[in-house]
Amino acid sequence: MSAEITYRASWVEDTDAAINNAFTPISDAIASVVFYEVTIAGAAFPLIVGWLVLAASIFTVTFGFVQFRGFGHALQLVRGKYGSDDDPGEVPHFQALTSAVSGTVGLGNIAGVAIAVTLGGPGATFWMIIAGLLGMCTKFVECTVGVKYREVHEDGTVTGGPFKYLPVAFERFGATAAKLLTGFFAVALFFFGAAGGNMFQANQTLAQARNVTGGEDGLLGSALASLIFGLVLATLVGLVIIGGIKSIGRVTSRLVPAMAIFYVLACLTVILLNIGSVPGAFGEIIGGAFSPEGVAGGVVGVIIIGFQRAAFSNEAGVGSAPIAHSAVKTKRPVTEGFVALLEPFIDTVIICTMTALTIIIARPQSWLDGRAAVAAGETGPGDGVVLTSDAFASVVPWFPNVLALAVALFAFSTLITWAYYTQKAWTTVFGRTPRTERTFQLVFLSFTVLGCLLTLDSVIATADAMLFACALVNILGLYLLLPVVRREFSEYWADRKAGRLVEKVKADP
Repeated sequence: MSAEITYRASWVEDTDAAINNAFTPISDAIASVVFYEVTIAGAAFPLIVGWLVLAASIFTVTFGFVQFRGFGHALQLVRGKYGSDDDPGEVPHFQALTSAVSGTVGLGNIAGVAIAVTLGGPGATFWMIIAGLLGMCTKFVECTVGVKYREVHEDGTVTGGPFKYLPVAFERFGATAAKLLTGFFAVALFFFGAAGGNMFQANQTLAQARNVTGGEDGLLGSALASLIFGLVLATLVGLVIIGGIKSIGRVTSRLVPAMAIFYVLACLTVILLNIGSVPGAFGEIIGGAFSPEGVAGGVVGVIIIGFQRAAFSNEAGVGSAPIAHSAVKTKRPVTEGFVALLEPFIDTVIICTMTALTIIIARPQSWLDGRAAVAAGETGPGDGVVLTSDAFASVVPWFPNVLALAVALFAFSTLITWAYYTQKAWTTVFGRTPRTERTFQLVFLSFTVLGCLLTLDSVIATADAMLFACALVNILGLYLLLPVVRREFSEYWADRKAGRLVEKVKADP
């Protein structure tokens, strides 16, 4: 039996290495274009981050800081104050929001943030929050047009998002250009969904489960155990996604609030047990935002790191969220724009900030060592989860198990939402029929199992690049459709001020 397990492990490692070696040149070429960097004040700045932040800033000014003016109204919409259950669409505002949030809240909120506050110091937290607040307006714009140009099918299901509004935006360049750009977006989104939104999440879920069950010598240490774990995970995902956005919405409407509250409470436990360090931590965050120490590029460097983490976390401008938001029940597209602006607030301003505060306040030795290494010009930390786990361990030794559960919940929620996004990309290319949809689901779940067996680092790196390649096309489309969003917003806001919005009438019990 031992020889058989060794053989299987060797086969898996050889396959993983062969695919990585073959894919690395492709990965490097694509990443060098999408994540092209310029040096500003000694700090490397990916232009794609500038593209996203610039768009968020322009949208914010154009709509008069609607993310602040309309925040209260967004909460009213989520609570169901306006609209009707008979409005066209599949899910209520709350379920559309939780479905989209589940696609962005993932490992990056834990590992990515930990690395950001190591490379950029505590001050990166401040700029991460600023970028998150700006990104709220980008979500407002893209989800408004996502609903505006959606298609409601005869069976009541909905297809919306960039697959429907990009052809409208680009039609001025001719039908061929519009099809090519929309097709590129669909293929790029599918690639990320299959690899980054699926395989990577499955792989990290297994990795955390393995860590808390004895590591390589534990229950999940063998290739056979990895295969079984992958099959079980794929089955759980399949049971949810087979029912479409309605099923995903029902699950995420319970899962997302529960996992967010669970994670925030865990972070607050660490913070409260280190309550004496709280004032100093906030001082470090503010001071480090404008007078950073040990950060390449100084203030510019810490701004770049904070903006980059926020952009990678909430995906504002990438075009993924409008796919879920377009399924909402509403007659007024801009209502979902208001609801969508809450997404970066939850993902970045709350979840990411809690991770950063936990690490800064707990001050685990691994984080201090990482900061010292960065200041000395050495390589930063490789595994952000370890830094966060060490911060959790500062409370009680078994508390990292709580983090492992949070990682698993975050990853599962990301899996089911990205299954929906990727399916819409698939049907855009291959057509929407019961056969193509079932074929996609089998393909997607096969990648889930594969993710538990193979790491495929170069494939995942390419997937990340493809996701942000979507932003190049999507943001351009949003600029072209900006007059449409401005008109929708102006008409709706005028109706709100005049008291013409119809409140939902609750049915008699």
